[in-house]
Order: sequence, then C-alpha cells, then structure tokens
Amino acid sequence: MGFADLSISEIAQDYNLPIEEVLRWCDELAIAYKSPQTRLALEDAKAILSKINDDRQENSGSECP
Repeated sequence: MGFADLSISEIAQDYNLPIEEVLRWCDELAIAYKSPQTRLALEDAKAILSKINDDRQENSGSECP
C-alpha cells in the first residue's frame, strides 16, 4: 500500500475542519494514527476524503427546501 503525502492535520487544514473531527473519522474508519502529524496510507486518505465529501453533501442537501 502506498502513502499519500498528507497528514491528518494537513487534511483538516486544507478542508477547514477541526483536527478533532478528522481524528474522530479516523477512529470510526479504524485508521491507525499516533498523532495529527501521522502520514496516511493512500487508501486511508481516500477514505477520509470520501467521508468529508459525503458529510458536505449531506449538509448541503439539508439546506434545500
């Protein structure tokens, strides 16, 4: 498995999210980490980015009449 050149904290910063939220998703998805600076495996980074995308779609959908 390859590694993405992204850490948990970088993902949080890039997507304007609290680090705690990204860490919570890591826990939900059973992604192992030691700290917010942990570099993620490519598949783990994809899973987190997918979760962010899903969360944003759910939140934008709730605003429609």
